[in-house]
Amino acid sequence: MNRSQLTERLAARAGLSLPESRRVLQVLFSTVPGEGLIVDALDRGERVMVSGFGTFFASERGERRVIDPRDGTPRVVPSMRVARFRPGLALRDRLR
Repeated sequence: MNRSQLTERLAARAGLSLPESRRVLQVLFSTVPGEGLIVDALDRGERVMVSGFGTFFASERGERRVIDPRDGTPRVVPSMRVARFRPGLALRDRLR
């Protein structure tokens, strides 16, 4: 399902107009600073827990050494913060 389909399904299920549905998704998932609730919380180092669904969190991925597949030379990938998601028990059970 892509963003357009998600917008349409949210509008239908929640009884929202398409613009309202788009705005809800924008407020939740936007990556623009100050606009998206989830990304802003992760940027501040907070966890976002949605009961029964799961937890979004940021973690530090350490520096690592890799081999460039194009020319076989070793490279160093610097450490970075990455977004993670851990599914909740209800979601895990539903998908089994």
